[in-house]
Amino acid sequence: MASRLPFSHRLGVLVERARKIDIASVTSRAKETARVHGKKYPLVLADMLWSAGRHRVGFNDYIEFDFAILSRAERATWVTSPLALELSNRYDDPAQVHRFHHKVAFNRDFDRFLGREWLELVPGNADELQEFAQRHPVLIGKVPVSKSGLGVRRYQSADVTDWKAFHAELLERDEVLVEERIEQHEDLSAVCPGTVNTTRVTTFVKDDGTVEIINMAQKFGRGGVSDQASFGGFYTVLDENGHALGKGYDTSGHLFETHPDTGYRIADFQLPLMDQLRELITQVALVIPEVRYVGWDVVVGPERPVLVEGNWGAGVFENKPTATGIRTGHLPRYRAAMGF
Repeated sequence: MASRLPFSHRLGVLVERARKIDIASVTSRAKETARVHGKKYPLVLADMLWSAGRHRVGFNDYIEFDFAILSRAERATWVTSPLALELSNRYDDPAQVHRFHHKVAFNRDFDRFLGREWLELVPGNADELQEFAQRHPVLIGKVPVSKSGLGVRRYQSADVTDWKAFHAELLERDEVLVEERIEQHEDLSAVCPGTVNTTRVTTFVKDDGTVEIINMAQKFGRGGVSDQASFGGFYTVLDENGHALGKGYDTSGHLFETHPDTGYRIADFQLPLMDQLRELITQVALVIPEVRYVGWDVVVGPERPVLVEGNWGAGVFENKPTATGIRTGHLPRYRAAMGF
C-alpha cells in the first residue's frame, strides 16, 4: 500500500495555493454563497479560509458542494480537489503519467477502445486530411495538450475549399489531432443533441489487480463542441447503476432541474448500456495499471460505449446536497477501494 505523502509536500501545495489566491474573487464568491444559503458573509468568508488552510477544501469545492450548510462530520465525507491531487501523486507512477497528457500518444495506446478514426497532422499530409474528411463530414480538431475542453474545435468538411491551406491553419493552431465526430446514444441526444455528452468514470486499480469504479458523473453540454464548464456545460452525479441522483449543477454552483435547451428533467436520466460500460472501463484501466487512479471520459454510443480520454489527476465530480438532498460525499468509497 502506498504511504501517505509527507507533510512537507502538503505544506508546499498549501503555500503555493496561498501565493496564487485571488482575494477579490474569494470575497465576491463568499458574499454570493452567504446570500444563496442565508448565512452571514463574514462567517462564510472565515469558514472558507479556515477550511482551505486546515482541511484542504478548495474555494471552488466549498461553493460547488455546499459546504456552508454542512456539518463538520458531513464535510469529512467529501473528496476535495486538493485531496484528489494528493491521491494522484500517491498512487500513480510518475514515470507513466505522461502517457495521459498528450492526446496523440494517448490515442496510440488506447486506439482499440476509441471506436473512431483519427489522424495526426504533420507537414506534408494535407492529402491524407482531405481523404479523411471525405469519409467524415464533421471533423474535430484538438491540440495535443489541453484541459477543460480548451483547444477543441468542430469543423464541417463541406466548408473547406482549400485543403492545403486548411491543413496549414490547423498546424499553425497546433490542432494536430483530427478525429471523426462520435455518435452518441439516443438517450443522451434526448438531453442535449448538439453536444457529444461524456460520462466521467473514476476508477482505481486495487492491490489485487482488480478495477473498481469509485465515482461516476454525467456531463451535459449546451450545443457546443465540448460539454465542459468553459462551454457552459454542467453535470450530475450518477449512482453505481448509472442513474442520476438529482439535479444538474455547474462549477459555479448553479442548479439545473431541467436542461435549459431541451427541457429534459435531469433527475430522470439513466445512462444506457451500463454493463458494457463497466466492461470497457475494466479493460482500459488495466492498459497502464501503474497509473492506478484515473478519471475516464466515455461516450455511450448507439451500440457500445467508446473511450474519449483518460485524465491523470482525475479531478472532482462530487455530490451537491442542494441538487440531490444527499449530505455525504464519495470519500468512504475511495477509502474502501484504496485502503487508506
